Amino acid sequence: MAADNILKSRQVSTMIKQGFISDPTITFSPSRPHSRVSLSPPPASASPSKSPTLFEMMSEEQNRESRHSDAARRRLQDQVSKVLADAPFLDPAWGEFGDVKLTVVSRDGFKVSMDVHRRVLVEQSRFFAEKLRRDGAVSHSVEICDCDDVEIYVETVVLMYCDDLRKRLMGEEVSKVLGLLKVTEVSAAIMFDAGIISCLEYLEAVPWSEDEEEKVVSHLGKLQLHDSVAEVLQRVSAEPSTSMRPDDIFLRLLTGVLQAKDDKARREMKTLISRLLRDEAPDRHDVSKDTLYHLCHRCLSSLVLCLSEATTSVDDSRRDRGAIMSEIAREADNMQWIVNILIDKKMGEDFVKIWADQKELAVLHSKIPTMYRHEISKITAQLCIAIGRGHLLVPRGTRFSLLSTWLEALYEDFGWMRRACRSVDKKLVEDGLSQTILTLPLPQQQAILLNWFDRFLNKGDDCPNIQRAFEVWWRRAFIRQYVSEQDHSQLQITICDYPN
Repeated sequence: MAADNILKSRQVSTMIKQGFISDPTITFSPSRPHSRVSLSPPPASASPSKSPTLFEMMSEEQNRESRHSDAARRRLQDQVSKVLADAPFLDPAWGEFGDVKLTVVSRDGFKVSMDVHRRVLVEQSRFFAEKLRRDGAVSHSVEICDCDDVEIYVETVVLMYCDDLRKRLMGEEVSKVLGLLKVTEVSAAIMFDAGIISCLEYLEAVPWSEDEEEKVVSHLGKLQLHDSVAEVLQRVSAEPSTSMRPDDIFLRLLTGVLQAKDDKARREMKTLISRLLRDEAPDRHDVSKDTLYHLCHRCLSSLVLCLSEATTSVDDSRRDRGAIMSEIAREADNMQWIVNILIDKKMGEDFVKIWADQKELAVLHSKIPTMYRHEISKITAQLCIAIGRGHLLVPRGTRFSLLSTWLEALYEDFGWMRRACRSVDKKLVEDGLSQTILTLPLPQQQAILLNWFDRFLNKGDDCPNIQRAFEVWWRRAFIRQYVSEQDHSQLQITICDYPN
């Protein structure tokens, strides 16, 4: 029986390809209904014999797959039964039996037959209105074959009987409503316009999870039947003329974080914004370099102002000392955050030059107690770590200028940084500083490392331990001395012309 069905299906497919049947999935034939609803799963395969022939082995494999799918079919039958339990066309209030036998068949042969009413199909579907024009005592038989989801097709027919589609859809999952849209819209075969509009109104009103959002956007992007699609997708898209420029939004958000009054909220938003900026796709809108450097100069101006007030303050009360330390730490932390974004975005090279040129700020830094200023030296450490890792590619002169301006301050503040800042990784700072020093010409390495040698002997752990850089310099200077040798050989190139 199953083989006959397959043969008939292939014959129908051949007739469709040759143009004898116009619609690929729906067929009509006059008939009289025999039952109101019937659910019939495909017939089970015969039990395999014990003969170890190739045919029997193939049959056994087919039966094994069939057994695995039995549970899924039973679940599908239960789901369809639940949908049909409240089907209006089964309500005795309708009086007469249906005059259209509608059969829905899945790809694996699962079949649902329903006796529905011609007048409902004609009122709700332009397709049925066209195909079921003949009236009178003639009944029709409609068969929809090769359905992806029989339950959704049955649900669509039930929806045609509902007076309030929005109420019926309340509480449904987004995935199910998308399935209903697929049925009502597919190839414009059913043309259930009221169903499409109600599904779109539902999607416009309900919240979506992130997974659901991807499915909604993917599906609706292919649906071009109603203006309501654009309204639904307004949740995830905006017209350029009606929205702020991305860079204006970034500037507003970053400025808001820098000026936040609640420290806890400020820390949380810094973490959030940093993560979102890191997660951006390369081809999407990004915060501009001009915006970030505008904020850098603003932070520098605030730092200079704070340190100037700290050096000229005459009121040495406990409250003022706390306020000064808090302001300096806050502005230095703001600067570190912006610099970190610059480094992540590979835009930080220009800032190294800007920071190396802050002679006035370095002088003010040296005039206030270490307990107030050590947060500023974390900026220098941050830049050295990035240079040491190869994340900032700056000229040799800029690297030396950076250390000339800020290395002494880093030495002085290192002890406080190590003790007061849990976020400071001592080993990371020392490795970054070592690598930065070792990128300089050998005479500059020598001057810096000999100065460090004397300081380390006096300060111990309050000075960065860059012995590794000292060892590398020692080997370069005294053991593996490199003397450049000129290559006097000359490359000879000979050109020969050949006639065509």
